[in-house]
Amino acid sequence: MKQVKPVLFALGGLFFIILLIPTLLVTPFMEQSKGKLGEEITVSKSEVPVLGESPLDVPVYRSQAKVVENVPLEEYVIGVVASEMPAEFEKEALKAQALAARTYITKQLMSGKKLGVPEGNAVVTDTVMHQVYKTPEELKAAWGDDYARKMEKITEAVAATQGQILTYDNQPIDASFFSTSNGYTENSEAVWQEPIPYLKSVESTWDEKSPKFYEKKIIAISQFEKLLGVNLNTSSGTIGKVTELTPGKRVAKVEIDGKEFTGTDVRDKLELKSADFTWEIKGDSVVIETKGYGHGVGMSQYGANFMAESGKTYQDIVAYYYNGTKVSEAEPFLNKYTAKQ
Repeated sequence: MKQVKPVLFALGGLFFIILLIPTLLVTPFMEQSKGKLGEEITVSKSEVPVLGESPLDVPVYRSQAKVVENVPLEEYVIGVVASEMPAEFEKEALKAQALAARTYITKQLMSGKKLGVPEGNAVVTDTVMHQVYKTPEELKAAWGDDYARKMEKITEAVAATQGQILTYDNQPIDASFFSTSNGYTENSEAVWQEPIPYLKSVESTWDEKSPKFYEKKIIAISQFEKLLGVNLNTSSGTIGKVTELTPGKRVAKVEIDGKEFTGTDVRDKLELKSADFTWEIKGDSVVIETKGYGHGVGMSQYGANFMAESGKTYQDIVAYYYNGTKVSEAEPFLNKYTAKQ
């Protein structure tokens, strides 16, 4: 029995040490991890931008309800970004879109132009005539269960650019944008006659990966002739002759039945996705193939997303599509607007 006690004591001590080792190992690790983890959480939270208060309201004409709604500026930008660009796009692309949307409305406000609708002093509609805008309720109806996730992502993108606009020569720019290029953006004068130095054609070859890059449209010959006011020589199988291309490789001018049209005229009259088109007669129809989607001036939205996927920031994106512009504070310009009200 006397020999057993030391053994028992030894086993007891060993058992105590075994129990103590995890505590000794884990405790300092937990303390160190707690500090580091706490710091990481704090940094993570600080990196998530929070939307601040809007400096003013935007009077928006709601085209369906036929009323003027005063929407806080940043909430308006959220509604535009959510309506104009897929929420699935990269965050940096959404930031670029937010910057363009805020710049557009700032310039519109500063112009002092009103729509002249009897319902009130609206400065923009909620349609493609200006920028498409939808309320949170409308977006919730459209997105369903995805609403919270998509709204959070877009709100963070808008908050990250809050108070920022694009300027050229210390003035807000015409921040035009469109869906998908044909591989090039377009000079402004090729579409709107007015040359604008920061809206010049640049390559955007990554747009070829856009699901909206290519479209085929079939129009009956009789409808084609009616829409353009021409008569086609179906026996020759020819439609017209392209006489000039734009800097963005789209149709600038085309002759059909002795009449000259601009590519933009044809795009509008035939409701084509792009002015980069080719066509041929097949049977009783005209088959038209287009590349790109939209007027082509300014920022390509799909191009912006592909740039973001490759690691470009929103500053990189807007600098590329709006050459020579810079990111500036919106406050001085908005103050001028509010001073006139």
